[in-house]
This record gives sequence, C-alpha cells and structure tokens, in this order.
Amino acid sequence: MTGAASGPLFRDPVHDGAADPVAVWNRRTREWWLVYTSRRVTAPGPGVAWVHGTDLGVAASGDGGRTWTYRGTLDLPDPEWGRNTFWAPEIVRHDGQYHMYVSWIRGVPHDWTGRAEIRHYTSPDLLAWTYVATLDLGSDRVIDACVLPLPGGGFRMWFKDETHGSVTYAADSPDLYAWRPTGPAVTHQPHEGPNVFELGGTHWMIVDEWRGQGVLRSDDLEHWEYQGLILDTPGSRPDDGGFGLHADVVVQGETAYAFYFTHPDRTPQSVEADYTYRRSSLQVAALRVCAGQLVCDRDEPVELGLASDS
Repeated sequence: MTGAASGPLFRDPVHDGAADPVAVWNRRTREWWLVYTSRRVTAPGPGVAWVHGTDLGVAASGDGGRTWTYRGTLDLPDPEWGRNTFWAPEIVRHDGQYHMYVSWIRGVPHDWTGRAEIRHYTSPDLLAWTYVATLDLGSDRVIDACVLPLPGGGFRMWFKDETHGSVTYAADSPDLYAWRPTGPAVTHQPHEGPNVFELGGTHWMIVDEWRGQGVLRSDDLEHWEYQGLILDTPGSRPDDGGFGLHADVVVQGETAYAFYFTHPDRTPQSVEADYTYRRSSLQVAALRVCAGQLVCDRDEPVELGLASDS
C-alpha cells in the first residue's frame, strides 16, 4: 500500500518526546519498526534530567511506513541495577540475528557530564534481547553508533566522540563483536548522529549539526567531502518547523528516506522547562542524488511504500 505520509509521521503518546529514530524491518511480524529514544518531556527533575532515564520506544507500521502505531518500549536487560539511560539505537541484521548498538549512561544525570558508552545487544526477533558487551572505543564518552558492511568484508562503525571534540570517530570489526578503533573520520565541526548509506553509486554521510543535517560524500568510505546542509530550513507540514535532527536513512532504489525528529514549537524565547520547548515529533523526507549532490525538499509529499527487507 502506498500513500502520502502524514505530518507529523509519529508522536509518542506517552511522553511526547520521540527522538533519534532507527527504522528496521521486523521479519517475524512483517512490519517496519521505528525504534527511538523516548524522552520524558514532562519529567520534573532539574536541568536536562528529562532527556536522561529514557527507554527505547517502538512504533510499528504494517502499510509500508505510511501510518504508525505505538507498541510500547523495549525491555533491554541491563547489567547494572537501577534506572539508567538508553539513547539513539542502531540496529542491523546479520546471519539471522539483529544487532543493536545503543548509547548507555548510568543513572539520570541532570547535566551533560559523565561516562557514556555504546553497548551491544543481540536478538532473534527485536523483542528478546541479550546483552553482549560494552564496546571499548578508546574514549569514555561515545554515543550515536552507525554500522555499515564494508565492500571488502567486515563492518565499520561511526560514532560521536564527545571526549575528542564531539566529532565522528570510527571503528572496524570483522564480525560485529570485536571492534578496533581507527581514529577520527569526520572533523569539519562539532556534530552528532552520523548516518552512512549508499545512494546513486556513492556513499553519503549525514550528521546532525544542530542547524540541519550536514552532508558529506565519499568514494572509498575513508575520505569525506563536505557538501553543505539539508533539512536546515523549516518545513510547512504540521510539526515540521525547526531543524531536522538526528536522522536515520532507508534506501529504496533511487530514493532514500530520512527519518528525523523536530522540536516544532521551540523558539528563541522558549524556556527549557516548558513543554513547548521539549516536545518532539518524528518526520520523514525523501533524499535523491541530482547532478552529484544529495538533495532534499522536505515539503515534497512523501509517498511511502517501504518494501519488505526479505
């Protein structure tokens, strides 16, 4: 089934703080899932406690991504007791297993300090998860993993290293379990949320620069050329005001779909404690390659009909 996706694509009906989505095909239920950081918009704690202590929310779509239904939160086993923070999942499927790499922070901090880790989980069905390991990536504050198979075999992970300038670093693995840090990958300015995909015969990376998504291209996954911004101008659809933040990309033929989040009510006068400052919505926009450039018109109606990833 196809049809224009609504704006907003999805709002979390419990906390109204859906952010940092990853889109993944659930082979068992034959649905597309959006797994996302479920920020606690109405949390009364001080400072930025509302973006910590978060679970991973799930929205499911049985019609190719046109409409989404809230299904709850994932029950991830945590090797540490208490209420801890889960952010920004990355999920890939390999050899019959789903692998999740999720940002983890101890407790519910009210500021941006403290250790941040990327933890590895596996699952046969996206529901029953097994904790595997905490990755050693050469830094004590790493978040926002993105994983891609390498053309010559093995895998590469890109992630934000907040200890080293809040830019993108990388690590390689032969099997998704053992990871070897390889150093800085993209350093043009501070950013987060790297996402890498192939479209039009070229590899692209988009990164959240908090003013839109920075676009970079590469012919070898080693050297990246900066090409400017997309999702930097507010859209006209409901809840699509502001910048497009922390996105995931699903490629379907010659078109890619960026799933991102917005703070649609936020203004320069907004106060962080206010509901209108905090709430967020998920949106989708089409990406295409034109004359060697990655382009996006976020006001274009998106006729979503995501194919099954069989």
